[in-house]
Amino acid sequence: MEVRWSIFLIILGTALVTFFPRVLPIAILSRIELPEWVMRWLNYVPIAVMAALVGQELIMPNGKLEPLQNNLELIAALPAFIIAIVTRSLLGTVIAGIISIMVLRFVF
Repeated sequence: MEVRWSIFLIILGTALVTFFPRVLPIAILSRIELPEWVMRWLNYVPIAVMAALVGQELIMPNGKLEPLQNNLELIAALPAFIIAIVTRSLLGTVIAGIISIMVLRFVF
């Protein structure tokens, strides 16, 4: 088997570019004590990222703004959102969202 050095160097470079931005912050931040307000602020980062990802897909499916009657995902998200607020259960929220989208796709 022939090793193509250009491909090997590309793979090695992409591995390093992926590895260092993930490891360096963990290595640096594990050695220092962060203030309480920073720790509280960091608790909201995963929620904000998830909201941005899900919100973009709900409001602009396929990358374009759709009317409400054509946007079944946004309509199906409403019962899932209500279940999430009332029960605070991830499993219940996912099941409500799946059932909602199944019913809406069956009807429409």
